[in-house]
Amino acid sequence: MERLLIEDNMKITTKQITMTAALLAICIVSQLFKNTSVYITGPIINTCIIIAVLNAGLISGVILSVITPVTSFFITGSPIVSAIPLIMPCIMIGNVLLAVTLSAVIRLFLRKENNTAKLIKKSETVAIVAGMILGSVVKAMFMGGVISNTLIPMFIPEKMMSKMAVFQATFSVTQLITALIGSVFAFVINTALKKIEKF
Repeated sequence: MERLLIEDNMKITTKQITMTAALLAICIVSQLFKNTSVYITGPIINTCIIIAVLNAGLISGVILSVITPVTSFFITGSPIVSAIPLIMPCIMIGNVLLAVTLSAVIRLFLRKENNTAKLIKKSETVAIVAGMILGSVVKAMFMGGVISNTLIPMFIPEKMMSKMAVFQATFSVTQLITALIGSVFAFVINTALKKIEKF
């Protein structure tokens, strides 16, 4: 994991491709339940993005961040995204911010000495938890500020005005909650994966 997080180049290995494809498949399956509850799909998407960053590198997390909003739209549709297309790239950016922030925070806890990554002062666990929390907050703040407080008030069709508060909550508070839930899931899964790798 450390090697992937501090890797200077953006080359994609077979392992990264395989893991990215597997995580994307999980995301797509979860999106079939999006209309049931955003609290099912949302945490799973965030979990997959975080797991991708931790185990397949930042590039994998970015790929999932960009693709999953598109697959979600084509699988279940979204009236508000259809009405305001600019929301789509903003969702992508929000996801990318989660991935980049997580990777950046962990990098701050790492240093290179003779091509070997070592943690600085804090433990790996603290670095990962801090990165997930900060990443979730950054994602929610960006989407809340740009989508909820700017795009929706400016461009929402009159026929959707009655649901504006719901849409705004969906792209702000809900994003924070689902990202944090996804962080918890990712932490548990990543811990289990590390134990399996030791055998």
